[in-house]
Amino acid sequence: MKPAPGLKIHQLSVNYDKNPVLWDISLEVPAGKLVAIVGPNGAGKSTLMKSILGLIPPLSGKVSFSGLSLKEIRKKAAYIPQKESVDWDFPLTVFDLVLMGRFGRLGLFKRPSKQDREDVKKYLKMVNLEGFSHRQINQLSGGQKQRAFLARALIQEADFYFMDEPLAAIDVETSQAIIAILKHLRDQGKTIFVVLHDLEIVKEVFDWVILLNLRLVSCGPVSEVFTKEIIHKTYGKETLFLEEAAKLAEEKTRGYSLT
Repeated sequence: MKPAPGLKIHQLSVNYDKNPVLWDISLEVPAGKLVAIVGPNGAGKSTLMKSILGLIPPLSGKVSFSGLSLKEIRKKAAYIPQKESVDWDFPLTVFDLVLMGRFGRLGLFKRPSKQDREDVKKYLKMVNLEGFSHRQINQLSGGQKQRAFLARALIQEADFYFMDEPLAAIDVETSQAIIAILKHLRDQGKTIFVVLHDLEIVKEVFDWVILLNLRLVSCGPVSEVFTKEIIHKTYGKETLFLEEAAKLAEEKTRGYSLT
């Protein structure tokens, strides 16, 4: 029996200023998968994520979550934007940033409870930021900022998580910590979508992959669709550069291991 899709997209198209950014995307992803969204720069990866969440109005198409509309599951969908899209100068503490993740559940007029505040502490501890709760967000390092936004997503206790480049420009320790949390969420039955640039970790970390370049190139289990041929079809001429970069990274790592 075919598993019910956690996410189903039917003929989704998105335009910017009459220029197509995504065209006729149709795919299904089963619930409880850790999903990588990959493709070259300008392929529409972030746009796909934002249009799924209703942050960008599509030209056409339909999106459903376990058979329900976005409106019906909105409180069960958490989003982590790219770091570059956040106003880090806004006067906000790490504690308050994470607490904001509960506002969708509380509504406009209900004050956070003692339990909500205890949960902030719990999730800050989970991302190893318990000692930073009263620090202003603009005083955090890049990796700490990413972990703070991860805690804000975790406190929503969602069923669907959408993360736009959470592993970009962070230290190895933070990257490993985030990956461990993503796997933990997957093991709890959550469905997680991650926009990703590092192709080297797709096979190691992810169950499912969406390969995108304005149109859908392929979507399916990593073991079946993340092949050299489909990667080349997705990236075209960029594939040679990616292969060369991977070789250089491997040689550099080997060199470090010898010293």
